[in-house]
Amino acid sequence: MADRIKTYSEFYQFYLTEHQNKTSRILHFTGTFLVFVLLLLAVLNGWGWEWLFLPLVGYGFAWVGHAFFEKNKPATFKYPFWSLISDFKLFFEILFGSKSFDSRKD
Repeated sequence: MADRIKTYSEFYQFYLTEHQNKTSRILHFTGTFLVFVLLLLAVLNGWGWEWLFLPLVGYGFAWVGHAFFEKNKPATFKYPFWSLISDFKLFFEILFGSKSFDSRKD
């Protein structure tokens, strides 16, 4: 990743190479799912304290996956927006079956 990635398509291919570990993908999926749950609770409860936990939950699960299973640095630090979009994209691809927790099946 020495050269700056210029397009989202190029970034997403890089993103997928950084998310090949099954446990890491499960952690990412779980964190993103819990973000949706917390977001729903926050909306239903009138945006109380729940919204404070959105980044903690979302990034917390993902960063554990990177630190202990992928053993790489999250792309969030260099490409925050594309990384966030890619987390949601991979979540929905796994949810609807076009990607798998096991990257070898993609």
